[in-house]
Order: sequence, then structure tokens, then C-alpha cells
Amino acid sequence: MTTTRASTTSSDTEPAPQQVAEYLRNNPDFFEQRAELLEDLRLPHASGRAVSLVERQIQLLREQNSELKARLLDLVDVARDNDRLNERMHRLTLELLKTDGLPALLDTLNDHLRREFRADAVALHLSGRDEAQVREAGARLLPDDEATRTLFESLFATGRPLCGRLKKAQLEHLFGDQAAALESAAVVPLGDKAERGLLAIGSCESIRFHPGMGTLFLSNLGELLGQLLASR
Repeated sequence: MTTTRASTTSSDTEPAPQQVAEYLRNNPDFFEQRAELLEDLRLPHASGRAVSLVERQIQLLREQNSELKARLLDLVDVARDNDRLNERMHRLTLELLKTDGLPALLDTLNDHLRREFRADAVALHLSGRDEAQVREAGARLLPDDEATRTLFESLFATGRPLCGRLKKAQLEHLFGDQAAALESAAVVPLGDKAERGLLAIGSCESIRFHPGMGTLFLSNLGELLGQLLASR
């Protein structure tokens, strides 16, 4: 009977797993003076084979290293894409500055956006100009009415580009007969809160333009065109 009570008492005084975990958490240097324990501990592995804690730590470090390497490669790809975009923007800016008159400006813009930036459709809607002059240049007059402002309320309110899969009414307003073939688009205000008009760039790819994409290039393009249109 005495042996049984001693056995029961010993079992009752064993620390609970939560207590062991809490102790190790509060004493992270516990294994520094007991390195031999690391080799004795065994952890289950996905392969079904038990591995030592050291082996498991090495495996985790390798996995973390692979993940960090993948992230670094993604950052390198983004940097390269940004470099190429900056080069294209620089060439476009130089070509636009060389133009003389509104028709030449719009022709150059349309050509570069289609050739250098893979645009499937380009539509320019200008404000505060003679309608005949606008049509002659291959653009459209932007109506200053409630319908237009309702369709693009957020754009006029914020002055920031709008990107993504637009509503059917928005696409038709911007691109006319080309709207049915387009899956995504970017709408760029020209000048302060679109005082000079709107530039619409359409794509047949649904993910070409999306709400989460960076719009610095588009904003810069809108500012540039706003300045150039003021002098032409």
C-alpha cells in the first residue's frame, strides 16, 4: 500500500505540459548548459521519422532561408520592372515635349501607350476646349454634366487615378464601341482634379489594371499631360 501511495504522489507532482512550456518560454537559455538534451529530444516529422530538436531547427532555418530568398527575388523583379517603367516614362516625356500642337501631342501619346505600355485602347476626353478642335485632334470633349461626375465621382473628388474592372456604363462612356472588348482600365485625371480632362487606358486583360496596383506612374503622366495641354 505504501508503494502505491508513493507512486501516486510522484505521478501527481509531475509538471503539466503547460507548465513545462511556460518554464522554457521564461528561460530561453535553459538548453545552453544542457546541450546534451537537444540530441535526446525527438520531434515528429512529416515523413513519419522522428528527428532531433537540432535537426528540426536546421530544417526550419533552411525553410526560412528559402522563403527569404524567394522574397528577395520578388523584390529584385519589382525593381527591374520599375526601372523599365521609368525608362519608358522618360522616353514618352521626351517625345511629348517635342510635339507641336494638339494633334501631334495626342498622336504621340496614343502611339507610345499602345506600343510601349501594351494598351489595347486609348481615349482622351478634354475639358474647356472648342469641340471642333478636340475632334480634329482625335479626342473627345468631356461633358461637364451630372452624369459624367456621377460615373466617376471618386476620381473627381480625390483627383487620383481609377484602376480596375470598371462598370459597363463607365467603359461605354470612355471608350464607346471599344468598350465591349475591354476587361480592365485605368482612368487618369489630367490636371488638378481633372480640370483638363480624362485619359482612359483600356486592356483586354482582366488583371492588367487592378485597384491594388501602384498609380505613381499614372499620376505623374496626368500631371505632365495637364501641363502640356495648358500650352497647346
